Amino acid sequence: MLNPDAVARKPLQSGFARTKPRGGPTLPEHLYTRLSFCCSKENCRRRTLPKSILFMDRRVYFRVVILIVTALNQSKPQEYTKNMLSKMVEANRKTINRWLAYFRDIFPSSQIWKTVRGFISPTVTNLGLPRSLVEYYLGSPLPSETTIINCLMLLTTGSPSLKTMEQ
Repeated sequence: MLNPDAVARKPLQSGFARTKPRGGPTLPEHLYTRLSFCCSKENCRRRTLPKSILFMDRRVYFRVVILIVTALNQSKPQEYTKNMLSKMVEANRKTINRWLAYFRDIFPSSQIWKTVRGFISPTVTNLGLPRSLVEYYLGSPLPSETTIINCLMLLTTGSPSLKTMEQ
């Protein structure tokens, strides 16, 4: 994160970088560009990325791919083995293991999860993340695309949509 004092003294600079996302569909060209910020201090190479619903931090796979692959592996590990998922999204097993470890070990203690935990049903358990969260959203009467987008927004911003709070 940028130092607020440095931002106050120097103008904030921004730049665009072309990304090479993996595991997803072909999208319009403008969606492959990510905005990044940097202070204008000479030789400063610290950059920060704004939150994105498409990408998960600096990971190169689409956020939705990470979410769905981990949820599938958790819900039906015999049907959706790591080998099969690995071939499906062209991610090696180590990468899938890192995604599973993230939702098992890191995400449950993250500030975003602590912030929104009270808005989500108690049926969504830390041990079941992200599968139980995806199932919770898919239980909505809304179209599945809308519910997955709402889930991604929650994971990105830490703010549940109004539809989440009404459920």
